[in-house]
Amino acid sequence: MQNNRNSWLTISGAAGILTPIIAFTCIILAIISYPAFSWTDNALSDLGVQSGATASLFNYGLIVSGLCALAFAVGLFIYLGEKTLGKTGTSLFILATIALISIGMFPENAEPMHYYASVTFFFLVPVAMLVIVATCFQLNKPKLAGYTLFAALIAAAPWILQFTVSYVPKVAIPETISAISASAWSVVVGLIMIRNRSSKTEATIAVKAS
Repeated sequence: MQNNRNSWLTISGAAGILTPIIAFTCIILAIISYPAFSWTDNALSDLGVQSGATASLFNYGLIVSGLCALAFAVGLFIYLGEKTLGKTGTSLFILATIALISIGMFPENAEPMHYYASVTFFFLVPVAMLVIVATCFQLNKPKLAGYTLFAALIAAAPWILQFTVSYVPKVAIPETISAISASAWSVVVGLIMIRNRSSKTEATIAVKAS
């Protein structure tokens, strides 16, 4: 049982690190392939309906990175699922990863599914992280709680500002800021999960040796 848990933490932690690498590599390549893209006058999802390689890079990049994020979320459920709040927060995060996959599966010309998927993803990510903050305090992980709170606020702030003062015509900038914050969080948590797995394994070996 412990070996299965350790294996999942390793795989899921690696997936959490890999998710933003895949996502942002594909997004950057899609932007490079579409010179008309504007950070102020476009949404990132506009890339998903362009001709040529642009749409494929963007849409398939989100699908693959979303699948990696789903694997990360399953490990997160194992890591934080001791408490009801942990199960709630990670379940919300799992729904967010499904929404991310759906953004790639249903591009802008597949309305209203694309709109619902986009809103669900960018809404659920900070909400899930805020629930996970409370879970981290319950599990006596104050540093992780503080970092998760910071990341959640950064993920939510550009959307709050956009809907109150509308600082840019389109949403590529708030989408990117929010995604970077969530990505940085997944990388850090992924590393923690791998380290936790390693320390558990070392402790088990030490007990058996004694």
